[in-house]
Amino acid sequence: MKFTPEHIQLADTVKRFCEQEINPHVKEWEAAEIFPAHEVFKKMGKLGLLGVKYDPAYGGMGLDFSYSMVVAETLGEIPCGGVPMAIGVQTDMCTPALARFGSDELKKEYLAPAIAGDMVGCIGVSEAGGGSDVAALKTTARSDGDDYVINGSKMWITNAMQADWCCLLANTSEGKVHANKSLIIVPMDAKGIDKQKIKKIGMNSSDTAQIFFDNVRVPKRNLIGVEGTGFMMQMLQFQEERLYGAANSLKMLDKLIDQTIEYCKERNTFGKPLIDNQVIHFRLAELRTEVECLRSLTYRAVDEYIEGKDVTRLASMAKLKCGRLIREVADSCLQYWGGMGFTWDNPVSQAYRDGRLVSIGGGADEIMLGIIAKLEGTLPKKAK
Repeated sequence: MKFTPEHIQLADTVKRFCEQEINPHVKEWEAAEIFPAHEVFKKMGKLGLLGVKYDPAYGGMGLDFSYSMVVAETLGEIPCGGVPMAIGVQTDMCTPALARFGSDELKKEYLAPAIAGDMVGCIGVSEAGGGSDVAALKTTARSDGDDYVINGSKMWITNAMQADWCCLLANTSEGKVHANKSLIIVPMDAKGIDKQKIKKIGMNSSDTAQIFFDNVRVPKRNLIGVEGTGFMMQMLQFQEERLYGAANSLKMLDKLIDQTIEYCKERNTFGKPLIDNQVIHFRLAELRTEVECLRSLTYRAVDEYIEGKDVTRLASMAKLKCGRLIREVADSCLQYWGGMGFTWDNPVSQAYRDGRLVSIGGGADEIMLGIIAKLEGTLPKKAK
């Protein structure tokens, strides 16, 4: 990626927004276990930050994917993981398939308000019995005249308590598991929807819930694209989601290392600063090198995505590396903070709690390894 003055200007806009509108409230939102998504998204919408890559016909900026990744990376300035994750759901998880395959009518009704910040979206894929195993989902959308009748439940859904609509993946037929699924926009005020908030060990400022669907009726015009192609569309959507997660981690990782260096310069033990211990400054040098490797991998994947290439392999690698590196950096840095690192309000302990999700959500590490192995030709074939 070559950063133009426009990229830098966009990054500056996002950074100022974080400093003025988000960061002063993070502690309050973390304690409340929710943030005012409609209020924050509306402010972002006015700045154009929710539709950087989308068609101007629906309120977007019409820029290429590199600009979206600049937004994602700069949102790493927020001192928690929950708010950037919720924003990413809006910009890179529940809207890509709608923008790419949705009808003009559907995009006007749901995409345009999402870009403007007038509506909050969520993505309904994971279920209690099938998180990373997307093909195993059980939620059904049965055809009934001009409607789909939806039954089932979705688990671990970010933004669920505040969302106005859900991009739902459901079984619309009895066919093969990779060809019987469809993506459907479901208004969250529809009759028959119930929600149960989930208490988590991290990402607290992001509301997460289980959603229950009991004979929920949705008009068939809310179908995205063609019936039976939902699995394929969701796999494409995952590419942007995983690149968003990798890009969003970069500044956070750099900041953890920066803060740890400063603490280790100030903290003296046995008559010298902690940073003077070779085991510490060598380890921090290793971690910084790993972050730069992740940055290069992520930027390369974004470049190829813009060129129209299939980046499933690189995006899976970036997602895998990102999740593991967050755990590694947070754990190592917490160790050097000692007892201070084990306190709740410490920035390193915040990253330690929040970052653990990255190796689970959006496809677990093991799923990423399976994808990479399949593309390497080393994954054992299933017996027929």
